[in-house]
Amino acid sequence: MLFSQDIGIDLGTANTLVFVKGKGIIIREPSVVAVDQRYNPVRVVAVGSEAKDMIGRTPGSIGAVRPLRNGVIADFDATAEMLRKFIRKAVTASPFSKTRVMICVPSGVTEVERRAVNDAAKSAGARYVSLIEQPMAAAIGAGLPVEAAKGSMIVDIGGGTAEVAVVALGDIVTSRSVKVAGDSYDEAIINYIRKKYSLLIGERTAEDIKIQIGSAYPYEGEGAMNVKGRNLIDGLPKDVEVSADEIREALKDSIAQVLDAIRTTLENTPPELSADIIDGGITLTGGGALLRGLDKLIEKEVKIPVTISDNPLDCVVEGTGICLEKHH
Repeated sequence: MLFSQDIGIDLGTANTLVFVKGKGIIIREPSVVAVDQRYNPVRVVAVGSEAKDMIGRTPGSIGAVRPLRNGVIADFDATAEMLRKFIRKAVTASPFSKTRVMICVPSGVTEVERRAVNDAAKSAGARYVSLIEQPMAAAIGAGLPVEAAKGSMIVDIGGGTAEVAVVALGDIVTSRSVKVAGDSYDEAIINYIRKKYSLLIGERTAEDIKIQIGSAYPYEGEGAMNVKGRNLIDGLPKDVEVSADEIREALKDSIAQVLDAIRTTLENTPPELSADIIDGGITLTGGGALLRGLDKLIEKEVKIPVTISDNPLDCVVEGTGICLEKHH
């Protein structure tokens, strides 16, 4: 008998989540691959958390690669290898199994980029591959009534892209994809601290700062944080105190771009659906939804109520899972 296994994958710039039909989410790992550059072609030594732990602390020959940039495959071989390892981990292999994989892609991807994702999954051993657009998957995972005639608005902020879309009748009516999301927040923090304090900090430190004191809107009990890095003037280690207010300043431009995408999407929405959105509000999903006060800021700027979905990090992969259940 043929044994079919259905897998949903949220192939994210920052994290990859894998959903297996009947089991739920079984893998959440950083989208990072560690490669040994002494070989040609390069040899993959680790993927996921194991590879992320190696970032910035490995011998010269081993480099950590993030195979996706801004939601798009930047390094094809590394992505295929990462998918292969994750799919293998998720599937109980049997020579007769036919694995169906549904993968999520940002709404703005080109035909070439779609083909790259498809080929990567095929070379990783998937028999059937289907792609679903990220805002659609996020909306389904967040429990929005996507099949209804009523319009729903979703803002999914991942690591590489922020996707803004209005969904109705099972389709995306209008959408914008901006390459400003979690990673660009980290970059903005790195640049700000470099400019203001001549202090060089790494990606991991920037992410810590964002999580501990980052915000889009003033919040109660704001504090400051001691940040360690390398002094650019004399090359020695140094630490400075950075306040929540400064980090908000650092993130201002990136967040403004997300707000612009929301405004543009609203401007391009048919009037009947606009009325639905005023009633139903905007739903935030993705890791970026966890930035303190982002919901408040959006609400204040566009005058529409904003809700953060229950587990914002899982919405996209849950959405692929629900689609898999439905199709069979």
